[in-house]
Amino acid sequence: MAAHVRRRVGALRNPRSLGAQLVLILTLVGAGGAVAIALLLAAIITPSFGKLERRSVDAHVERTHAALSEYANKVESAVKDYGDWNDSYDYMTRPTVTFERESFSPLAMANLDVNAMAYVGNDRRIVIARWIDEARHDQPAMRARLVRMIAALDLRRLLGAKSATNFYARMGGVVAAVGVAKVRRSDGTGAPRGYVLMAREISSRQLADLLQLNATIDLTPASNEVVQQSRARMTITVPIDGAGGAPVASARFTVPRDVSMLGQRMLLLVIAGSVLLLLVVLMVLRRMIGRLVLSPLARVERHMERVRVSGSLALLEDNGRRDEIGSLGLSFNGMLTQLKNLREQIEAQSFALGRSESAVAVMHNVRNALSPISTVISHGINRAPPVDQTMLVRAADELGKADVPPARREKLAAFVRAGVTAMEAARAEQIEQLGIGRDALGHVLDIIGQQQAAAHERPPLSTCDMTEVIAQNATIARYSGKTHIAFTYPAEPCPVLANRVILSQVVGNLFANAAEAIAAAGRNGGRITASFTRTGDAVAVRISDDGEGFDPTVGATLFQRGYSTRAHKSGGLGLHWCANSMTAMDGALRLESEGKGTGASAILTLRAATAAEMSVAA
Repeated sequence: MAAHVRRRVGALRNPRSLGAQLVLILTLVGAGGAVAIALLLAAIITPSFGKLERRSVDAHVERTHAALSEYANKVESAVKDYGDWNDSYDYMTRPTVTFERESFSPLAMANLDVNAMAYVGNDRRIVIARWIDEARHDQPAMRARLVRMIAALDLRRLLGAKSATNFYARMGGVVAAVGVAKVRRSDGTGAPRGYVLMAREISSRQLADLLQLNATIDLTPASNEVVQQSRARMTITVPIDGAGGAPVASARFTVPRDVSMLGQRMLLLVIAGSVLLLLVVLMVLRRMIGRLVLSPLARVERHMERVRVSGSLALLEDNGRRDEIGSLGLSFNGMLTQLKNLREQIEAQSFALGRSESAVAVMHNVRNALSPISTVISHGINRAPPVDQTMLVRAADELGKADVPPARREKLAAFVRAGVTAMEAARAEQIEQLGIGRDALGHVLDIIGQQQAAAHERPPLSTCDMTEVIAQNATIARYSGKTHIAFTYPAEPCPVLANRVILSQVVGNLFANAAEAIAAAGRNGGRITASFTRTGDAVAVRISDDGEGFDPTVGATLFQRGYSTRAHKSGGLGLHWCANSMTAMDGALRLESEGKGTGASAILTLRAATAAEMSVAA
């Protein structure tokens, strides 16, 4: 399973098949499209919802200002009634306890919904100031803060031409809405005799009730609206303006980022939908490409593989398609038909040429087999006597004399013994060479007899030991020319199925060509190496030399009839005959070389003999 996964991953990283390449292209296009759609939607949706969120923030700020203004306007309305009241107008001239008891009582201030009230003269003298809040225990301290706040105000400048106004003020830890009005008659006539002032505390709870939010009063004033955002919530700080417009505190509340979260969810939903749609499209395209293109191509490929393995040029079944794939099938069948006709023509021509080629090939092989005999005879003719017979006869005659000194006699005897030994060694070598020539002559007779017996028949195959065939031909090849050749081959047996005589001729031809290549390289000696490799039921025999080699581009032409790499030679039937002979024995022959000066290799492929076949041969 792990190996299968690794193969799949490797195919995606390095796609070789058309299907893998198309899948990779579609995947890249889909991924690019998904990214482009995501960026486009993000560029459209995110700014739009950002604007909506900013509008929402502005709405919250505006509503906060409206709530604070409404809260302060109520105080202003209350203080305006007291400012345009004749009793207040008279009180500022003659303050009375009765008015103070009735107007400044806790019940009266509770009805007005204020926490503090004060009357101030035009000369900024505070006539009366009270802070009443039963819930607080520091009323004296609050009254003192109220007095200090009033003393710090320029009421004349604050009101100007207006009869009443409002603002927020901070008194210690309390923030209150303050309303101020001029004290006049009920009909609004008469010169103002002073000012009446009311204050109403605003707490975090009251602010939360006004805004219907989780709001608090921050005693730290903010100069402008501040928005602090987190992923799901945002905190808004709104300044609370005091007298003259300067902020005295801040209203702070937290609201969820519903608009932003909605935009994010919508963006994710749209992206997910787009990606899902792209995946569906890619899957449909992949399926259709596989059905309409890849499957027909795989069908053609399988048929081509069957043709390659079996050699049968059967036509591809017509599937009825008339598109490009159908045209490809028709063209493929046309090519197979032409190849079949050409094969029949070649077979007919080969049969016609077989007889003439057979005779020429026999003569070529006979010439190669007779070459060692000629070499042996030439060596025997040109070989100098190992000892001068005249000197040997004179030494023997002198030994027959009775007056030869002992020392002289000993030297003459040693000379005669050495001469006899040299003659015996020369005779032994000559017998060995004559034996090799006899074997080569027997090989010639076998060639002629084999060709006569099987002129028009397929050669019978039997179990042969490739090692023995190579060893025999290596012994003969040592005398096939003037170049000294060193042979190296395995010692263990290598049983194969072949015709022994034809196989020996093929190996002899290859050895002769290798010897010529070594001589053509300009050296007096060289090396030929043979090795065996078994793969399944086949044996590959590699015969390599360190000769001149050949250009790889002409490797295929070496087996053509009449072609030769030697300018001084004619014929070129050796390799052509060898290739045909190997094919006749259900084998193959090919040549390899990396170029001029690098040597060459001949690879013979034969079927390995089974144990049963070897036992029958034994």
